[in-house]
Amino acid sequence: MTDFQNGRVTTAAGPQKRFEACFSGQAFAPHRHDTYTLALTLSGVQSFDYRGECRHSLPGELVILHPDELHTGQAGTDESFRYRGINIAPTAISGALDDQTLPFISSGRSENAELIRIVFELVQDLSRPIDPLHWEGLLAELAEALMRESSDSNRKSRPNSAAVMKARALIEDNLTSTVTMKALEKETGVDRWQLSRDFRAVLGTSPYRYVTLRRVDRAKAHIARGEGLAQTAYACGFSDQAHLTRQFKACLGVTPKRWSQIIDTQTNGTIIQ
Repeated sequence: MTDFQNGRVTTAAGPQKRFEACFSGQAFAPHRHDTYTLALTLSGVQSFDYRGECRHSLPGELVILHPDELHTGQAGTDESFRYRGINIAPTAISGALDDQTLPFISSGRSENAELIRIVFELVQDLSRPIDPLHWEGLLAELAEALMRESSDSNRKSRPNSAAVMKARALIEDNLTSTVTMKALEKETGVDRWQLSRDFRAVLGTSPYRYVTLRRVDRAKAHIARGEGLAQTAYACGFSDQAHLTRQFKACLGVTPKRWSQIIDTQTNGTIIQ
């Protein structure tokens, strides 16, 4: 269990990023993830700013945050709110859908009984890892249910996943260097505009944002080892400490200093939001 600002986060057993959280007041500053976040509200009112509106999730309802969508997190009343959730990589969803464009639920919330049932199965017991066979089956069910609920459910496009994976590999091999769309074009043989669209369709974010998020991931590992912020910024491809701090808070909703105070060493420095 991890103290996190004015609340707590408990992470689950197993490789999937599952968690339970309880907060009061303002929990998270505006930030983005590069994963789907599905959170089942257990008590209180879970409120969040999303796509220009303040949304509210009541007990038994589901919050569904799409990758790379800016959002906050706060209590909708004077009481605390509690939820259980899971973060899922967009490649897991697109893979289960045979590389279709990622499903998108524009409201950020759902009362769909099928989706709620699937997420409940995923998070009902955080003390035990999910059986791998059960996980694969639930993932397939979840991806199909998300597509049926999606605002873009009529789209049948198939992005060039092979090109996206080549671009991702080039980015990850050069995180401390400047990566250009021209270099990605040359690596993949795909026009930069089509590649940008396909990259977002498969990974849920733009190439630029993907670079930033991976640099922040690398920075978290350095900070967890106790390294200074200036040294970390240099080692992870940021221009300076201020640049690191700015991007870190934009991705995680907290500053590097605050994050270093609350990291859960039980989960290798991972804080789930």
